[in-house]
Amino acid sequence: MTLRVIAATPEDTETFGARLACTAPSDLKSALIVHLIGDLGAGKTTLARGFVRARGFNGLVKSPTYTLFEIYVVPYLSVVHLDLYRLQEPSELDALGLRDMDRPATVWLVEWPERGAGRMPPADISISLEAGVDAHRLTAVAHSAIGAAWLAAAS
Repeated sequence: MTLRVIAATPEDTETFGARLACTAPSDLKSALIVHLIGDLGAGKTTLARGFVRARGFNGLVKSPTYTLFEIYVVPYLSVVHLDLYRLQEPSELDALGLRDMDRPATVWLVEWPERGAGRMPPADISISLEAGVDAHRLTAVAHSAIGAAWLAAAS
C-alpha cells in the first residue's frame, strides 16, 4: 500500500500528520513504527507536530534534535518522537532505553531512522518527504499488515 500526498504549505503537511493520527489503529498490541525520511527542511517535524496535536496535545511540539526524543502522552496513546540526526553511531541508541518504549498503545515517529540502522525496530510505515519548488511530495509506504490497514484508513 502506498499513499501519495502533495503538500503546498506547512499546514498541508500538518494536516496529513493529523490524518494519520486520526486513523491510527486503536487496539495496538505493540508499538507502531513510522519512519520519517527526508532532507533538512522537508517537513518531518511539521508532520510529527500535526500528528501529536491531532491526538490532543496542546503544548509546543518541536524537533527533538538535541534531546534525541520527546514523549507525548495523549488520550489512549503515547507518541515517541525521535530525531536521530545527531547520532554518530547507532550504538548510541542503547543508552536511551528505547526497548522500554516498545509497548502497546505507542507510536514512534522517527526522523533520520537510517542513523539508527540495526538498532531500530522495522517500520510499519515509512514516509518520504521531498521538498519541491511549489510543494512538498509525501509518499507513505506500508511495510506491515497493520501499516497497510492504517494507510488504507488514511486514504
